[in-house]
Amino acid sequence: MKAVVCEEGQLTVAELDSPVPGQRQVLLDVTGCGICGSDLHARHHADEQADVLAEAGYDGFMRSNQRVVMGHEFVGTVASYGPKAKRKLEPGTPVVALPLVRSGKEMHAIGLSASAPGAYAEQVVVEESLMFELPEGLSPALAVLTEPMAIGYHAVRRSEIGRKDVAIVIGCGPVGLAVICMLKVRGVRTIVASDFCAGRRALATACGADVVVDPTKDSPYDSFDDKGVLRTVPDAVALAVGTIEKLQRLPVLPWHAVWRAAEKMGAGPKRPVIFECVGLPGIIDGIITGAPLFSRVVVVGVCMEPDRFRPVMAINKEIDLRFVVGYTPPEFYDTLQLLAEGKVVAAPIVTGTVGLPGVAAAFDVLREPGRHAKIVIDPRSTATGPGAGS
Repeated sequence: MKAVVCEEGQLTVAELDSPVPGQRQVLLDVTGCGICGSDLHARHHADEQADVLAEAGYDGFMRSNQRVVMGHEFVGTVASYGPKAKRKLEPGTPVVALPLVRSGKEMHAIGLSASAPGAYAEQVVVEESLMFELPEGLSPALAVLTEPMAIGYHAVRRSEIGRKDVAIVIGCGPVGLAVICMLKVRGVRTIVASDFCAGRRALATACGADVVVDPTKDSPYDSFDDKGVLRTVPDAVALAVGTIEKLQRLPVLPWHAVWRAAEKMGAGPKRPVIFECVGLPGIIDGIITGAPLFSRVVVVGVCMEPDRFRPVMAINKEIDLRFVVGYTPPEFYDTLQLLAEGKVVAAPIVTGTVGLPGVAAAFDVLREPGRHAKIVIDPRSTATGPGAGS
């Protein structure tokens, strides 16, 4: 079969042996595979990521000197089964799958490990237990977004954001757009999106953002109704002192009892939820510095380099800093259903398609901010470029 191989940062089309499914595994014919930001990072920073994951207990992440077939955002059709598979789906059935596969006794990330070749290829092997048939009416062109949209779904769920909270999305690449889509599904009433690129701001609007901001002109933290939001430490002190003085004037109830009861009912300063979807050094510190007091910052963007921020700033503003990665199997399944039900407006995210011969060019284009959001690889296509994009 034909596949795109990454080695020492070079992407080349190669002829490889077709993969053979093992026990309880399935061979898929790939019909589409998205290019993920993780793939862009791994092309040149695989060793750094591998070192970090080895410290965390996983030593199977791809390294630069290995020949790796990337691709973990895929849709395909059932081609054949391995031994002991249940074979519930007929050959030709369109499916998606969580990008994890067994190799021996270990689990590996499909497309991000030399032990688990990915879907930048005509075929890919998946676990039968992690494979899901496309619901009736869901097109493969939309189903290919299941995996990246599940990233956004997980981030929004982990944020614990409420419908009345203000959401601020910093960075409107594919990750930020997925977060916006899932905030909309959750019913969040105010979604602010910020990006330097006009094209990406337009995509953010198409995906459901209520306010879009060019950060060279305006601050995303000043672009919403800030009633109830505290901007400075003196503001917080003044509110606390003023509140206790008012409550002490009550004739019957102790002031502290009223305060605690009000807290249980949700009274207090507004707490915006900010999603960091850029993944570059300096972004976290910039958000902490610019954010209102008591904000929750959810870090979704993957920064591959060492970074630094000022803890004393986060402490004095009482910023809640939370990091997220991936998704759970139920979140992946739920995302597939949401796409099928039309509850997620995700189609605008795909801005180009290439065949295997166009993968290297697509990687180069995706390094240019604003031209494209998500480029999908169709192994059946001969296209060598993704087009003009957004």
